[in-house]
Amino acid sequence: MLRWVIFIIFYTVISIYGFQALRTVVKNTWIYYVFFGIAVIVVGNFLFQFLLNSEGRVLSPAKSYAFGFLLAFMSFNLVLIPILLGEDIIRLALGLYDRLVTTKETFYLPSRRKFISQIALGLAAIPLTSLLYGMYRGKYRYRVLNYTMYFEDLPEAFDGYRITQISDIHSGSFDNRQKISYGVNLINEQASDAIMFTGDLVNNKSSEMLPWKDLFGSLKAKDGVFSVMGNHDYGDYVDWPTTEAKAKNLADLVELQKEMGYDLLLNESRFIERNGQRIAIVGVENWGKGGFKKAGDLQKAAIGVQKHDFKILMSHDPSHWEEEVIHDDYHYHLTLSGHTHGMQFGIEIPGWIKWSPIKWRYKYWAGIYEESGRYINVNRGFGYLGYPGRVGIWPEITVIELKKGSNNA
Repeated sequence: MLRWVIFIIFYTVISIYGFQALRTVVKNTWIYYVFFGIAVIVVGNFLFQFLLNSEGRVLSPAKSYAFGFLLAFMSFNLVLIPILLGEDIIRLALGLYDRLVTTKETFYLPSRRKFISQIALGLAAIPLTSLLYGMYRGKYRYRVLNYTMYFEDLPEAFDGYRITQISDIHSGSFDNRQKISYGVNLINEQASDAIMFTGDLVNNKSSEMLPWKDLFGSLKAKDGVFSVMGNHDYGDYVDWPTTEAKAKNLADLVELQKEMGYDLLLNESRFIERNGQRIAIVGVENWGKGGFKKAGDLQKAAIGVQKHDFKILMSHDPSHWEEEVIHDDYHYHLTLSGHTHGMQFGIEIPGWIKWSPIKWRYKYWAGIYEESGRYINVNRGFGYLGYPGRVGIWPEITVIELKKGSNNA
């Protein structure tokens, strides 16, 4: 409870302090009431959703939106504060100078300058509008990223083989069937040879997928839809009445994927064959460093796979690739991962900049990377979690075409 009291005090202080910029620029009293009305509604809804909501730790769309609006409003004030604080330090210094150096009899604090507050409000509006846009449009701004990857030892029969990768669906966050349907149709329109889903079908419970089962069950590819488990699929982030209830939830999720037509690989492998040649599809359960579940067993998953086979590994968390895969005796040509979401926030301008705060947590966080002749693609995710939006890091559908030969050929 103490942390909530501290949070409310902090929220109140930054709201009142940030209000000073508005008061300097605008003299309409009714706008003041609107500002504080919004402040009260935003924090009130947040506290209701996270303290009084009977859903407990389940992260529902209502909770996500409560967090999203809180994040947007606080970001507005947090941008204002350093600018106002900087001006206040200068004002105080000028006041002290007049009092101590010029020996004025009274202490005079210069008033705030209107243009400074105008600049501050303009800058603060950038994260505010960006976060609101991300909630309204950004989370459905699906984009298809196409890559052509060359491998000299790719079997001839698979030259031109196309894979569509999706990741991190997080169906428990969805709230717009029309938009989700558009995204699913976009996946099918790629007409790839195989679709590979790299984990986090739900936020916590298998029941979250039931309203969307028909949509995602419509995904089709000639060689099938392959999937693996992500850290959220195990139900580890909610309180269950019994261990049996948690186990049943996991069993239901496994069965649900089978009903949807997905070939779920639980530390297993499959072969795709063409003209007497084959490639191996290896799928591990979630393995992640930093306290995440480590159910993945690379050796078990590769039983029956030969070292000389061309191998595609599906592993939800890219830290698995960093910690184990690139050091394994088997040469995993291409690993497909997700998990990071690119933090759903960042700046990407192809050829110029690629940045997100998630880079301080994950070395490999979005896109294709190469180490020792082994490659990984970290998908930015189809859905969203926590903050119900995306800013700069848009939902991704990856299409990878495998080509035989050298990229320099």
